[in-house]
Amino acid sequence: MIKNKLLIIAAILVTFLFNSKLNAQDLKGDELKSMEKYSGVKGDNGIVAPDLRLSADQMKWWQDAKFGMFIHWGLYSILGQGEWAMFNNKIPAEEYAKLATKFNPQHFDAAVWAKIAKDAGMKYMVLTSRHHDGFALWDSPSSNAHFNSFETAAHRDFVKEYTDACRKAGLGVGIYYSPMDWRFPAYFKPKELPENALLLKKQTYGQVEELMKNYGKIDVLWYDGGWLAHNGKDADAAWLWNPVELNRMVRSYQPNVVINPRSGWEGDFQCNEGPSKVSGPIINTPWEKCLSLNHSWGYTPNQTIMTTKDVLTMLVNTVDRGGNMLLNVGPDAQGVIPEKQVTVLKEVGDWLKKYGESIYGTQPGPFEPKDDYYGAVQKGNLIYIHLLKNTSELQLPPIKGKIVSCKQMLGANLKFKQTTKGITISLKQLQFDPSISTLVLNIR
Repeated sequence: MIKNKLLIIAAILVTFLFNSKLNAQDLKGDELKSMEKYSGVKGDNGIVAPDLRLSADQMKWWQDAKFGMFIHWGLYSILGQGEWAMFNNKIPAEEYAKLATKFNPQHFDAAVWAKIAKDAGMKYMVLTSRHHDGFALWDSPSSNAHFNSFETAAHRDFVKEYTDACRKAGLGVGIYYSPMDWRFPAYFKPKELPENALLLKKQTYGQVEELMKNYGKIDVLWYDGGWLAHNGKDADAAWLWNPVELNRMVRSYQPNVVINPRSGWEGDFQCNEGPSKVSGPIINTPWEKCLSLNHSWGYTPNQTIMTTKDVLTMLVNTVDRGGNMLLNVGPDAQGVIPEKQVTVLKEVGDWLKKYGESIYGTQPGPFEPKDDYYGAVQKGNLIYIHLLKNTSELQLPPIKGKIVSCKQMLGANLKFKQTTKGITISLKQLQFDPSISTLVLNIR
């Protein structure tokens, strides 16, 4: 078991190091460090509190959902330089706060966001209720210096509008919250400035309580940035945050909320962040791949976005290894998701309308994935094979059950041969899908 876990972690880290160069040029300093620290599935770095973890039954809806929408949106959307603009550009907190007088989105409509997510085949959403800049998108009495959307120019509680729209659309309601806040000097010098550090902690507890108490049932709580001074790991800052106490409070309001590990507690699932390729064997723990459709998380006017095929390849590679995929969009300052992003999401949704049975509610296996070749999932007596390259014949390892039929999803029957040594499927009759071709085996 330990050997397998080490091999899994090593495979993920090697993959990340090989692929991280693709987008490193778009990131700066601590922003890149932030992505690197979450690049692998790292379950050993959080404080252990088993009584806080959800059961397999409580996690089932999330693991069945497979695909969600991440949304990075806030004051930084005005600047159009990504969500780290305040830190990267060294904008003083007093100067940055002036953006709140301009943040009054006239075209924000949470119902439109929810429809885009539904049309893309997504099952849940996660909104950045407050990023590292400290600006809260809700009516937050705990917000230091009243730095929130309800008490500034917009005079709106965007979290309420968002949570209401998610529920009306039948989507899981996820909320992102960052404990770190660049406005507090003690974030960078917590031990040198203890009073300010405790003020930061007080804000975190107060705001998390508001989010968990005031907006109905919350399905996902997605922390980000528990690490102090952009150094170490989230668990290293547990002496300040006391994440077990924090999440006990969360559970008192939301007993079934699925929580990620970035508060310093181990969490209900693990994270793999960024555009690095997903490869290697099946990962036998709940995990999620999060990445952005655009080259940045927050809005930028230059949209360098993934292709539909790239998104679907990432999705099947993740699902075939037992994970969920949380795909980010970055609305502009008016609350509008860029048209190019919507177009790709719609095309992904069109594919899922045809082949979603091979994604939702599945479990990985029985075959281990073969990088750049195929992956497999199963549901009941059906095995779905996601083909990643064109080939005339597919060789698979042996299985215990007997194959009753083999066909292309929504297509023709395929000839196959099953022996104790393995399975051979002829793909000569296959009509290759321009994105991902999918086979289905019926097993008895």
